[in-house]
Amino acid sequence: MKAPLVTPFLSRILSAASIGVLALLSQPAAAQTQDGQIWFQINTAVPVAKRTRVTLEQIARVSERQDGLYQSEFGVLLSRKLVRGLELGVGYRKVGAHNGSSGTNEDRLRQQLVGSFGPFATRFRIDERFSTEAGGVGIRIRPLIRYNYKLGSPGLALFASHESFYLPNSTRWGQRSGYERMRNIVGATLPIGTEASLDIGYLNQYRPGRGGRPGQMDHALTTQLTINLHDLSFPSLHD
Repeated sequence: MKAPLVTPFLSRILSAASIGVLALLSQPAAAQTQDGQIWFQINTAVPVAKRTRVTLEQIARVSERQDGLYQSEFGVLLSRKLVRGLELGVGYRKVGAHNGSSGTNEDRLRQQLVGSFGPFATRFRIDERFSTEAGGVGIRIRPLIRYNYKLGSPGLALFASHESFYLPNSTRWGQRSGYERMRNIVGATLPIGTEASLDIGYLNQYRPGRGGRPGQMDHALTTQLTINLHDLSFPSLHD
């Protein structure tokens, strides 16, 4: 007998995510704005020493409402495996805002701890955000959890993930403390040769309305190409 395509546990995750999305969509149109987007990301991991790697990252995000590219990111991340299934990383990102985006141009430092526990992958990240428009450091805390369900072929899998964004402080350039957004993704991982994989899926991002402004919901097609040179592999997680 063939194994079911999706485990009962993953079915519950997908059902809960669907219910949450439908509940948000059912709110009055005046309560939120919506946008269709496409997100592209390429990560290339290169080993530099035993259990240590450098990952080069490129991100581009396109918005229907903003009529094109609205955010780009270029980054580098230095990571080291502490023990099996646990990796510590520190890095830098240059973030650009385009086409009248309400975001700011940023220099961003980050620290993260990534864990792999069977079908689960987790990431706890802290960002320090520096705007080019004004002084002050915006701290951002981003816990993420992802469930991977392997299919028959090696490297082929379904996945579901959730990430929350918490802002513990406010800044002069626009960051406001509190719960800032949630990001949910469902999709599939496709192997490309022996050293690369492609994640493709649906991303739903919701930002609650704050300061009298309506909330915002983004619906995005997300694609992420991950290249692990010399088979230095670790869980693929989205940004």
